[in-house]
Amino acid sequence: MPIERSAAILLAVSSLPSPYGIGTLGKAACEFIDFLAAAGQKYWQMLPVGPISYGDSPYQSFSAFAGNPYYIDPDMLIAEGLLTADEAAAPFWGGDPGRVDYGAVYESRFTLLEKAFDRGWDRDSGAVAEYAEKNAAWLDDYALFMALKRHFGMKAWTEWPADIRMRQPDAVAHWRQELDRDVRFFIYLQYLFQKQWDALKAYAVQKGVGLIGDLPIYVAMDSADVWASPQNFQLDGDNVPTAVAGVPPDAFTADGQLWGNPLYDWERMQADGFSWWERRMRSTLERFDVARIDHFRGLESYWAVPYGNATAINGKWVPGPGAAFIQMLRDKFPGCNIIAEDLGFTTPEVQALLDLSGFPGMKILQFAFDHRETSNYLPHCYGENCICYTGTHDNTTVRGWLAEAHPADVAKARAYLGLSEAEGYDWGILRGGMGSVARLFVAQMQDYLELGPEARMNVPGIPDGNWQWRMLPGQASPALARRIRNLTVLFGR
Repeated sequence: MPIERSAAILLAVSSLPSPYGIGTLGKAACEFIDFLAAAGQKYWQMLPVGPISYGDSPYQSFSAFAGNPYYIDPDMLIAEGLLTADEAAAPFWGGDPGRVDYGAVYESRFTLLEKAFDRGWDRDSGAVAEYAEKNAAWLDDYALFMALKRHFGMKAWTEWPADIRMRQPDAVAHWRQELDRDVRFFIYLQYLFQKQWDALKAYAVQKGVGLIGDLPIYVAMDSADVWASPQNFQLDGDNVPTAVAGVPPDAFTADGQLWGNPLYDWERMQADGFSWWERRMRSTLERFDVARIDHFRGLESYWAVPYGNATAINGKWVPGPGAAFIQMLRDKFPGCNIIAEDLGFTTPEVQALLDLSGFPGMKILQFAFDHRETSNYLPHCYGENCICYTGTHDNTTVRGWLAEAHPADVAKARAYLGLSEAEGYDWGILRGGMGSVARLFVAQMQDYLELGPEARMNVPGIPDGNWQWRMLPGQASPALARRIRNLTVLFGR
């Protein structure tokens, strides 16, 4: 069913309140769905929910298919008899309920989950076998990959011994047998994640709330996806990248951005009908009602940086899969709901591909009020087929923008939107987005909570301190839900 005029709130699962150091798929997630329904919101947009790697970024995951074990709710495991309350409460989960302490979570979470595995593997063997068979195309490789990482001290697979790094059959068979317990452990964690996810999604359906998922265009080099299917990527005979992803220099970054992700071998992928991408998109659309494709412009052409370069300066634009990829999506997923993240360096060719796809692109209100020029992010420039955001996870909050933006930009926003102290500048900007003709309006939860830059989720290019913000218990109050609902109803969303 196409996205109708509606509104959504952007909140990472990790940002939910919980007594276990990080948000989970349990009670607080259901309570947030209750809040969304009370606030008249039709969708909950999340960040990627895959297992995170070094740096804690959900955009650098060990798998494009797996779920993050951190999000498995201990209270639900207690209710199942897989843990005791004392076991779940015993570890140190972090000292600040408003921030995720990833070090504390990493040190304790898997030890706790192993207790659940020890008690549940035999009990749930039938259901686990059924789940494993259904997901064998990615689960077997992922579970072995994680078992190997644990065995080799969490080193990247590129640093493993050559035989298993290159997936020689004898080595794969040896390690699968040698690490059988850990392989089963990581399979069981995915079973638990899926079981809890299915319960959460069923609850969302019951409450009339859809889920929007985020699909990063690239996968991490240190991932099961690259290790298990190196033929899908631009690697040499030793499985070392020949070029990596990034974006070129611009007014904000003189050196460009060197992301370092391996690039796809699009020619080979197209030759087999983009089968890996079909599986990935199918998995995403089974999990979510709407998928947001990050860095959509990379499908038209992508910035390829020679491997080993220290910056992105020496990259070049290379044609992407373009119309053939869009046609695959149309053929395999008719009627699916996809949002195209079309931000960044755009060209007429990128716009033509977006038009061909029919997917709604994104408009960011924080980018609308540059006093030096007229921006097509101003609401009067919108057509209906777009998604309006106050800001994304890579932006500061609205209050942060008001404090940090050029005074002339704030003055332009004040004049354009009729901002006033009585209403609150934050809420005036939210009103501006809510009242636009965009098909969907999305605001970060931090914006409704009127939080400042301390609640920013991510600062691109800064490696430390990101992805940590958490909502405190009680902040998603009934009074706030009523105020959001009044604004949502006023503008027919």
